[in-house]
Amino acid sequence: MQTNNKDTQRAPFATSGISGSGGHGTSYLGPGLQIKGEISGNEDLRLDSKVEGSISIGGFRLTVGPGAHLNADVVAREAIISGQVKGDIRAHDRIEILKSASVVGDLTTSKIVIEEGAYMNGGIEIGNQNKPIGTDLDTLLKGAKKA
Repeated sequence: MQTNNKDTQRAPFATSGISGSGGHGTSYLGPGLQIKGEISGNEDLRLDSKVEGSISIGGFRLTVGPGAHLNADVVAREAIISGQVKGDIRAHDRIEILKSASVVGDLTTSKIVIEEGAYMNGGIEIGNQNKPIGTDLDTLLKGAKKA
């Protein structure tokens, strides 16, 4: 009996293989999903769903689609927001808030873009964050001693 790949390609969620930054795949959670809890992983993620909890994808990109509603704290390398987010966003490299976005929470990043028309309510901390996400204090101290 042969399996038909069409069945696996139809799933509107957790689809991997969409090209993303760095040549690795992007996972996708579609608009029909409501998630309560923690999302964590080691690849780019696009959300068009409702999420309540926390999202941690460390060194990867999070894309929040225009139909997404997040009540969650976010940790990522890069965050591109075009939906609604209630929660703090920490992105080591960059945060981009598009004109269709609504963000209520504090932002921490190295670079930020907020398009005209976007709604933002919260604090913003922008700086040269030398500590890469996922690096522990011992590793940083060893690197400082060598310098």
